[in-house]
Amino acid sequence: MSTIEIFILALIQGLTEFLPISSSAHLILPSQLLGWADQGLAYDVAVHVGTLLAVMLYFRKEVGSMLVAWVGTLARGKVTVDGNDGNFDGKLAWWILFASIPLGLTGYFGKDFIEEYSRSALVIAATTLLFGALLGFADIKAKQNVSLEKLGFKGAMLIGFSQALALIPGTSRSGITMTIGLMLGLSRTNAARFSFLLSIPGIAMAGGYLTMKLLTSGEGVDWQPMILGSVLSFISAYACIHYFLILVDKLGMMPFVIYRLLLGAGLLWFVLA
Repeated sequence: MSTIEIFILALIQGLTEFLPISSSAHLILPSQLLGWADQGLAYDVAVHVGTLLAVMLYFRKEVGSMLVAWVGTLARGKVTVDGNDGNFDGKLAWWILFASIPLGLTGYFGKDFIEEYSRSALVIAATTLLFGALLGFADIKAKQNVSLEKLGFKGAMLIGFSQALALIPGTSRSGITMTIGLMLGLSRTNAARFSFLLSIPGIAMAGGYLTMKLLTSGEGVDWQPMILGSVLSFISAYACIHYFLILVDKLGMMPFVIYRLLLGAGLLWFVLA
C-alpha cells in the first residue's frame, strides 16, 4: 500500500464508521472504482482498533459508569433488563450486550454468503439509496419524544436486530440503528448516542474476528501502515463523533440523507452506464 492509500483509507474508516453513510461501502469503493488492491487483514485490524479506541475514549464516562454498574449487577446476582427497578447504567449495559448478539450471530453464520454476494457496486448503490430514504423518512416523521431510559429492552433489541442488516455494504451500521432509534421516538442526539455505544461491542467483535483471521493466515505484518492507519483512524473517528453530535442536533439527518441519495444515484449511473 502506498502512503496516500494508507492515509485515505484510514480517514474513510474513521470518518464513515460513525456517520450514517456506511463505512464498509466507502472502503469497498476505492477497489471497485479505482482498482486499488485489498488493504490486507493487518491494516483492517489497525483501523478497527483506532475507531474502537476513539469511541471508548469519547464516551469514557458513560462506559465507565456502565461497566461499574454492570459488574454491580453481577455481584448482587440481580440482572435487570426492563422495568423501573435497578440502576439504569446497569440496564443500559445489559441492553447493549444483548442487542449486540444478532450482529454477532449473523456475522458468524452469514459472513461467507455476504462477502460473496453483497460486495458489488450495484448492491452498494441499492442499499445506499434504500436506507438513505428510510433515514430521511424517520428523521421527518418520528415524534422524537422518548427518553433513552424509556426505550426499554424491546426497543434496544429492535435496534440490535436492525444492526445485523449493516453487514450488507451500503446499509450503514450507524445509519440503520439511528433510523430505528428515531422510529422508536428517540431524539436525534439520543439515537446517535445509543448507536455509538452499541458500536463498541460491534467494532470489538469485528476487530477480534479480523485478528483471528490474521493470526491463522500467516500474513506478514508491516507495522508502519498499521500504526499510521490506527492513529489516523483514531483521530478522524474522535473528531467525527464530536462534530456529528453537534451537527445532528442543529441540522438533523437531512445532510446525510441527501449525500446518500446523491452517492447512490451516482453509483447506479456508474454501474448501469
